[in-house]
Amino acid sequence: MKTRGAVLREVPGRYEIVELDVDDPRPGEIRVKMVATGLCHSDDHHATGDMRVGILPFAGGHEGAGVVEAVGPHTPGFAEGDHVVFSFLPACGRCRWCATGHQNLCDLGASLGTNARWEDPTSFRLSLDGQPVGQMCGLSTFCEYTTVSTASAVKVPEDIPLEIACLTGCGVGTGWGAAVNSAEVRPGQTVIVMGVGGIGINAVQGAAHAGATNVIAVDPVAFKREAALQLGATHAVESIKEAAALGREMTDGQGADAAIVTVGVTTGEHVGRALQAVRKAGTCVVVGLGDVRTKDGDIPLTELVLYQKRLQGSLFGASAPTADIPAQLRLYAEGVLKLDELITTRYALDDIAQGFDDMHAGRNLRGVVVFD
Repeated sequence: MKTRGAVLREVPGRYEIVELDVDDPRPGEIRVKMVATGLCHSDDHHATGDMRVGILPFAGGHEGAGVVEAVGPHTPGFAEGDHVVFSFLPACGRCRWCATGHQNLCDLGASLGTNARWEDPTSFRLSLDGQPVGQMCGLSTFCEYTTVSTASAVKVPEDIPLEIACLTGCGVGTGWGAAVNSAEVRPGQTVIVMGVGGIGINAVQGAAHAGATNVIAVDPVAFKREAALQLGATHAVESIKEAAALGREMTDGQGADAAIVTVGVTTGEHVGRALQAVRKAGTCVVVGLGDVRTKDGDIPLTELVLYQKRLQGSLFGASAPTADIPAQLRLYAEGVLKLDELITTRYALDDIAQGFDDMHAGRNLRGVVVFD
């Protein structure tokens, strides 16, 4: 069938709307009519070239939700009409990592960079004028219809609006989990969140939910600082220098218990300054990405070793999406986790380029494309 979608034809480049062919689902696959998709900085990293694209043209988008429109043969567990949120990282349920509760590290993720099917790097489900089109994370949520593996789909309750639920497919789990799972925030602690966009604002919520007494949000954009104060931050400042000083004041000079780096384009300087802001035996969690070709960070090795600090990477907030996405939506339904407040602007698919312009200008916590 035909579908409209946003693709990159070149890198660096801008997403443009084209008409694509989308294949019928095969065994283990479903075709989904998209309802909404978030605009994440990772989508933009592919457009700028900070992250590698496996094949061009490339259909973007990885934080999305929709309704199952067709189910492939011999594909149990899904039916037409099911509401699903996509996990941008697939979970096979069988590999070592899935079996030990680390679904975010599933072995299927090794094939994401091909933009093809996990098991066959020459097999694609989207095409443009007969030419294969890569799918971001095997999903391409910037399309009106998309065919995906069931390893990437999580069924969700039908009474939760999908334009809200889509946020749990990346931004919510990545930020919330960075605080709760990766930083292991405990009651009474002091936590710095560096960068409070679509990921960091959820790290603020996660730190507050975990019981942190002090949550210091850091962002140069005033409206983001204001939003952070409404969503769990106790303090909001413009710079990590201010945050580090404030953290020391709150802890008798020791420093914050944890610092979570969720800057949109993260550099070694960001990481180094966040690491310096935590106390002895404190934790610095790095979530944001920048140019993937960057090899070195500005890490104070003396402090890392002699102060026994911990530098922790965090992929999708160390989440197990088949369990955590439904759990986060239950928290939302109970009024604990704030999701409606995360959406700053809703866009039509044709306005997706404007959505990324607004991201660059710092106008959104999260922009969301809502399909007809």
